[in-house]
Amino acid sequence: MDKIRNFSDASEDEDEKNNSTSGNINLGPSANPQAKPTDFDFLKVIGKGSFGKVFLAKRKTDGKNYAVKVLQKKVILNRKEQKHIMAERNVLLKNVKHPFLVGLHYSFQTTDKLYFVLDFINGGELFFHLQKERTFPEPRAKFYIAEMASALGYLHSLNIVYRDLKPENILLDHEGHIVLTDFGLCKEGISQSDTTSTFCGTPEYLAPEVLRKQPYDNTVDWWCLGSVLYEMLFGLPPFYSRDTHEMYDNILHKPLGMRPGASNTAWSLLQGLLEKDGTHRLGSINDFEEIKAHSFFYSINWDDLVQKKIPPPFTPKNSFSDISNFDPEFTEEMVPKSVCWSQEHSIVNASVMEADDAFVGFSYAPPSEDSFL
Repeated sequence: MDKIRNFSDASEDEDEKNNSTSGNINLGPSANPQAKPTDFDFLKVIGKGSFGKVFLAKRKTDGKNYAVKVLQKKVILNRKEQKHIMAERNVLLKNVKHPFLVGLHYSFQTTDKLYFVLDFINGGELFFHLQKERTFPEPRAKFYIAEMASALGYLHSLNIVYRDLKPENILLDHEGHIVLTDFGLCKEGISQSDTTSTFCGTPEYLAPEVLRKQPYDNTVDWWCLGSVLYEMLFGLPPFYSRDTHEMYDNILHKPLGMRPGASNTAWSLLQGLLEKDGTHRLGSINDFEEIKAHSFFYSINWDDLVQKKIPPPFTPKNSFSDISNFDPEFTEEMVPKSVCWSQEHSIVNASVMEADDAFVGFSYAPPSEDSFL
């Protein structure tokens, strides 16, 4: 199997060099130079990605709804995060066409912001539904995990490691199918700092080899899949502790303890996916084919699954532009006026307005997301 590439290639390095000198970011073939922020009415905040906020926006010309991800260039450039943005761009552009992956329509930029125009997926975050219900019945969890595994297997076939699978990055569409979003961490992105909080990724889901700063490959995604399955069945990630250092120690050393409430085949899959040694983890030899062949999925017809012929176990209650399935922590935020402003078109007070909006609603955001709009 080819070594999985994490987008640290020469063209990306050239992008970074250009970005650092000009402040422009090469958006590649997705760039639409005619597009501008005023093409849209920005209606609601519906989420926060790795490097920005995501808005429900209605395009004025045709009234269609989109999810528009808005990133502030100065934050990206100041934090030297260009490579993460290039990773996201590269993944979205790499002919990524799969029923369980979000689609990019086009992107554009102003002097100070980047805009990604994406499918609007309005069934809400899986995390939102899991919080409301605490756990899912095993058949429901199996359906979601099978769709996630299918998407990850497709990405791996393109030599892409997803790297950051977690409930917050997993949406449900209006029918109840899985859609993976947020490709900002599809690359090797561990900070050189020794402080554990600066790891790139979500602590609860980090695989042991990532914590150890060892080279890693696509098997980190199968560890994350096991973590998400465990959380769906039992309500918390498998090695969770409020004490981050204790949680890291658990991930590295604590055996996976069996709990009542799951079938033997579910436990067998969890033990295979949550194997601490990545070279022995389920998927380490034949990737997605090993996952598909596991007895937990004996009832899944994978061809029917990818064609969306298997009815979802849960249908979100929604209308075409409904946002009731999104966390009120997001949707009750004011949409900052600065999202439609750009420095070259703004009045003198626009920068002040942007500063006023900088920290709205970020009480619970991690340090890497403290200021975007």
